Amino acid sequence: MTSPSYLTTPQGRRIAYHKTEGLGPGVVFLGGFKSDMGGTKAVYLEEWAKQQGRAFLRFDYSGHGESSEAFEDGAIGDWAQDAAAAITELTDGPQVLVGSSMGGWISLLMTQRLTAKVAGLVTVAAAPDFTEDSMWNGFTDAQRAELREQGRVALPSEYGDPYIITRRLIEEGRDNLVLRQPLPLPFPTRFLQGTADADVDMGVALRLLDHASGPDIRLTLVKGADHRFSDDDCLALIAENITDVLTRIASA
Repeated sequence: MTSPSYLTTPQGRRIAYHKTEGLGPGVVFLGGFKSDMGGTKAVYLEEWAKQQGRAFLRFDYSGHGESSEAFEDGAIGDWAQDAAAAITELTDGPQVLVGSSMGGWISLLMTQRLTAKVAGLVTVAAAPDFTEDSMWNGFTDAQRAELREQGRVALPSEYGDPYIITRRLIEEGRDNLVLRQPLPLPFPTRFLQGTADADVDMGVALRLLDHASGPDIRLTLVKGADHRFSDDDCLALIAENITDVLTRIASA
């Protein structure tokens, strides 16, 4: 497996990445919470991009995968800074962002902060504002007290070790919420969501669709698909939606 390249952000964090040269607009994959760029969707889309001759970028946020820093020290704002640095420094021209889970939230932040760099958006099981709406609002009184007093709380995970949720993650997340203010998406936008997603409820996708504004926004629900959204049909559907977005950009 090819070793990653590294980008040092303005904050001094070292971000691991893999970049594929090709035609623009390029495609940038933004991964999920505690996931990494070696995941099924990221690798599949990289191969798809190579077959298309399309520029492609995948990277690890700080505290994730092969990048620097500890996961527990990070927060949404840090990871958004990492994404902004990667997109700004490592891509040429406008890009189509593909955000998975937390990456959906990060990509929505990028649409507001890097307006000239975003030509289209595809999200997969997007989890905007999850630190507030899912974590904090779902905590018991005991968990909230532990978070305040100890600065962290451990949540069980189906994906391995428990997630350590810090007070900073929750509090800093409130500075980056996207569903409490206007969310203009003035480019082709596709939201994909599985109905059997146990981590991000289908209602989140419906709320996002209702909240966002734009001339070309669509939501596709896949009956029975889970949060991973990584079987052959789901992967093909992601690629189809990226192709649709690219086609619409080209014909605009």
